[in-house]
Amino acid sequence: MKEIGGYFGLELPKKEEYHQGSIKLNSGRNAFKYILIAQNISKVYLPHYICDTVLEPLKTLKVNFEFYTIDKNFEISHDIDLKDTEKLYYVNYFGLKHKYITTLISTYGEQLIIDNTQAFFELPIPNIDTLYSVRKFFGVSDGSYLYTNSILEEDLEQDATTDRVSHLIGRIDQTAAAYYSNYISSENSLTDQPIKTMSTFTETVLQSIDYKNIKLLREQNFLFLHSFLSKYNSLDIDISILNGPMVYPFAWKDSLLRDELIKNKVYVATYWSEVLKRVPKESLEASFTQKMFPLPIDQRYNLEDMKRIVNIINEYIEKEVTNGN
Repeated sequence: MKEIGGYFGLELPKKEEYHQGSIKLNSGRNAFKYILIAQNISKVYLPHYICDTVLEPLKTLKVNFEFYTIDKNFEISHDIDLKDTEKLYYVNYFGLKHKYITTLISTYGEQLIIDNTQAFFELPIPNIDTLYSVRKFFGVSDGSYLYTNSILEEDLEQDATTDRVSHLIGRIDQTAAAYYSNYISSENSLTDQPIKTMSTFTETVLQSIDYKNIKLLREQNFLFLHSFLSKYNSLDIDISILNGPMVYPFAWKDSLLRDELIKNKVYVATYWSEVLKRVPKESLEASFTQKMFPLPIDQRYNLEDMKRIVNIINEYIEKEVTNGN
């Protein structure tokens, strides 16, 4: 029975979600788990350069997996021969690999799983298993969208997020640093969670978002950074197709730039420290982990913020050149 009266809750405008017609789940790793169960997959090939959270459902379900290497363009370095019950898992890195994914589909077809956790605005390709993680793009603590033709015939419990949102509210009142431990606790709470449907809180937030404007802001910020930093960037970035990318990936010859950025309160993540445990230290994947800096370009920031990032990097590089490094 609907409650009438009482105290007010958080009020948000109600619009339409970006990914309509998808299966709404509680996390990206559980979207992957859903596919594994629904299709009874025997083995998955996945990149060395990937977050350990993707391994969680494979280990839980005891599904065989094998790593493959990628080249300097974040593309698979060798052909992979798949058997009927095997799948190839590919990450749409930074939301910039649309063209390459079309070539993978022509080769592997429905045996491909596309990880769009870094590419929220990329629409799914028919008959290709595709998953998304919403907390990498918006102020929510959990949630995922999944497109698949394989449906689990079971009733899923709905997730609840009450205990995971303190860092989101806290960052409004204070700084990110003040609530960083709450953020880590929220992230850790997603470990070993059963497959559930998306929480009402997360769904409500996602119905309030101006997706068109956010996509435009991300693209504008990305192009601004690229216009000033491409001459230094050791990554060859194709900007012919931009679709609300996650970050601007900037690679430099040493890892100390990360410390300089963080010292100036530009918080850049490491994608992903756990990779170093499974690859040779001279590998491309190790280099990406240590010397690639995902610069923030999201909807919280404008071109003045991008100028600040450019200035920090320019000053750092000028010092390096002056000191002969």
